[in-house]
Amino acid sequence: MKLSYRGTTYEYTPAEVDVTEGELAGKYRGLDWKFCNQKKAPVQQATVELKYRGVALTTGEPQSANPSTPEQARRLMMDRQVKGAKRQRSMLSRLTAELKSIPVLAH
Repeated sequence: MKLSYRGTTYEYTPAEVDVTEGELAGKYRGLDWKFCNQKKAPVQQATVELKYRGVALTTGEPQSANPSTPEQARRLMMDRQVKGAKRQRSMLSRLTAELKSIPVLAH
């Protein structure tokens, strides 16, 4: 199937999935329907490392549920630094607002 997006044309071939009709069926709003089951499990997609505006993103393989101890320590330290920076920005914005509200006395 030939498609185009913003003037660029490309060939699209949808993935074919082998299915078997299940036993469960019914009628919904006057139309018959049946559940279908896949004959074989889907193939794992390749891992792709992307970067957008300096932020790294890895697709394909989920991150491990149990990170190593050094990884946990690193993550905790980074979270602490981010929270500290947020706290400082909040305090500075409150201080700026407070200073703006103080009237200036002329001598």
